[in-house]
Amino acid sequence: MKVKKLILLFRSEVKKASVNPKFIHHEWFLKYHLEIVEKIALELCKYYPQANKDMVLLLVWLHDYEKIIDFKNQYNTTHSIGKKKLLELRFNKEFVEKAISYINIFDKKSNIAKAPVEVQIVSSADGASHLIGPFYAIYWKEQSQQSCKDLVKENRRKALVDWNKKIVLPEVKKAFLSRHKSLLERRGKFPKKYLS
Repeated sequence: MKVKKLILLFRSEVKKASVNPKFIHHEWFLKYHLEIVEKIALELCKYYPQANKDMVLLLVWLHDYEKIIDFKNQYNTTHSIGKKKLLELRFNKEFVEKAISYINIFDKKSNIAKAPVEVQIVSSADGASHLIGPFYAIYWKEQSQQSCKDLVKENRRKALVDWNKKIVLPEVKKAFLSRHKSLLERRGKFPKKYLS
């Protein structure tokens, strides 16, 4: 089977899993995260035609797969769940190994700017997606047991990690700068003057 069809199969598997009520983010994750990441990544592929578009699409749908399937252990894996699913769907083993190595780079959030362009695209798209829609507001809902002070602090930390480590492509920085500034203002970074 061609890789494009396999990616569509995997995409379908991820979509189904992400709306499962057992997944904490099932109410919003597909529409307000994964689909947005995909749209931004595909737009970025037009700026970076040298990128392997098939790899980009696979990374879009693979980057949070562990979280969707095993939320409690999302950071304690080597993407074995994703790897197993891709091999089960009969992706080429070499392609799978490369995708998993790219996801491992992505997860470390260090030196993304020096990573392969496919990693840069998906990392930037992922970070930018958090600045669109209700992403941060939903975090408040899901973490409502925390104090407002802690919620603001964690949102600010997340926003800065996204901006400083995940969003590495200049097209994304330029397009999302005003959204980023606005988000930081809503998280306590107030301007010296409001009217000028």
